[in-house]
Amino acid sequence: MRIYYKTYSWSTNDTGVTEKTVDLWQKLTEKKNWRIVQLVNGFFQAEYLDLEENWQDATRRETLDGAEAAIDGSIEHYTKKLAFLKGPTVVKTFE
Repeated sequence: MRIYYKTYSWSTNDTGVTEKTVDLWQKLTEKKNWRIVQLVNGFFQAEYLDLEENWQDATRRETLDGAEAAIDGSIEHYTKKLAFLKGPTVVKTFE
């Protein structure tokens, strides 16, 4: 049996995330790149505008408020992913 694992080194800033992916994440942190459409079954679908300016479906919710909350959650998620790429955050130092 083989076990494979990968570690990241913050000193080299090699996270394995491509520049195109980072560009998409940055675009997804802006609410203007999202929209909500109503489907024929009555559900609401959250969609985002990708890098090629095409709308991509992301999630479906029963209510309009639920779809907007899903978009807000996605924006928060991608904001955290971008912050992670900057490296660890110092939360406490000792003397």
